[in-house]
Amino acid sequence: MIQKLFLGTALASALAAPAFAADAPTLPYGVQAGDVTADSAIIWSRADRPARMIVEVATKPDFSDARTITGPAALEPQDFTAKVDVTGLPAGSDIHYRVRFVSLEDLNAVSEPVEGMLHTAPTDAQPIRFVWSGDTAGQGWGINKDWGGMRIYAEMAKAEPQFFIHNGDTIYADGPIKPEVDLADGTVWTNVVIPEVEKVAETLDEFRGRYKYNLMDENIRAFNARVPIYVQWDDHETLNNWYPQETLNADDRYAEKSVAMLSARSKEAFAEYMPIRYDQSAERIFRKFEYGPLMDLIMLDMRTYRGPNTANDQTEQGPETVFLGAEQIDWLEQSLRDSTATWKVIASDMPIGLVVRDGDAAFENMANGDGPALGRELEFAEVLKFVKANDIENVVFLTADVHYAAAHYYDPEKAQFTEFKPFWEFVAGPLNAGTFGPNDLDNTFGPQLEFVKAPEGGKANLPPSDGLQFFGQVDIDPDTAVMTVALKDLAGETLYEKALEPAK
Repeated sequence: MIQKLFLGTALASALAAPAFAADAPTLPYGVQAGDVTADSAIIWSRADRPARMIVEVATKPDFSDARTITGPAALEPQDFTAKVDVTGLPAGSDIHYRVRFVSLEDLNAVSEPVEGMLHTAPTDAQPIRFVWSGDTAGQGWGINKDWGGMRIYAEMAKAEPQFFIHNGDTIYADGPIKPEVDLADGTVWTNVVIPEVEKVAETLDEFRGRYKYNLMDENIRAFNARVPIYVQWDDHETLNNWYPQETLNADDRYAEKSVAMLSARSKEAFAEYMPIRYDQSAERIFRKFEYGPLMDLIMLDMRTYRGPNTANDQTEQGPETVFLGAEQIDWLEQSLRDSTATWKVIASDMPIGLVVRDGDAAFENMANGDGPALGRELEFAEVLKFVKANDIENVVFLTADVHYAAAHYYDPEKAQFTEFKPFWEFVAGPLNAGTFGPNDLDNTFGPQLEFVKAPEGGKANLPPSDGLQFFGQVDIDPDTAVMTVALKDLAGETLYEKALEPAK
């Protein structure tokens, strides 16, 4: 039986007879849940003033079996954000939650509750459905209320997924958003604009403002309240193609020239505004989640530990070839080796075999063009070699980043580096950003293009209203363990579908 926790006399009295007064706190950015496990979840919200977070969780929609958790105070140093790590939840179950804030200036002033829902991970074989994508509010394409806002979030919600993987570029801190953008057809795209998005983000408050901006969209808030998230970060949370050693001496947009400083502020805002189970001392974003016997979800971080973007043609590993970093590689290999789940789904914030350049002479991704494994590819080759040596089956990569949809089959028989088991990689995105592509394929690991949907005729930065916005959907059957992967567009139409039979 779920029991209500002791709240303290004054606070319990206030909640028993809440005053939804005009001067009570509000939750302007809704609620969201994330990093869900079989028995726990992070629940997030933000108050508009100093207030105490109160969370109720229940297995019944009417909250008749609710328990109440007194959360932290939402204060100025965290921009009034607050999280609770709710534990003791039943596995594989729908969980209803609601959040209120009690004013710290007047305990009788209590916000109206905002409700949300999540589904805990199973410990047995249950049907699994989730969606993934990336790239929100990029290239100046912001919230256009006349067009219906960030509509793809509403479309993803229609699939009724148990969770959502955001592969990164959750914000575009380096992309100013203008009130109006002229379109090729003579019409005008109209953006909602706030001061924090009118310039590149440099201060902590400007980075925070980017997250607040996205949460102004009704579709995102409604989606967040129904679908928990597992989130990664990539480059645009700080700035395009960044690496920790970079300086911006030649970029007049930035008064702050140290990318290390910018990324530290960026990561702080990311930790505050995302429902991530985040170790502040380790600043660790890579992590793993178990979904019963059918799936393990492995979340990578391809941004924090990398060396500089170079010509990426080194023949031996060294500081300039680091991409994931030794600690993360050890963790990844251990996670794969220890996994007893049928499917090992790796959420990757960048594709493996697509060439992504950083200017004319450097590369942003590990791929560096056709040929043997060189530069950052050496690190990934070791991971693939490890997977083969340990006979690890059913590894699938899901990613975004390049702003189009694609399906790639990596075939060692058609590769330059051949010591690996064949595997699939599926690409989806953007969510509400410019559409680009397609990128060149690098034959080092033998990627074969099975499907692509991208702009035709070399067009680039197409607006969301052109319809080329994409997400992926995964369904795993509990009886057959077949994983079905679908790539879908802004209208929810299935463009491509692949049923993957488990190897064993």
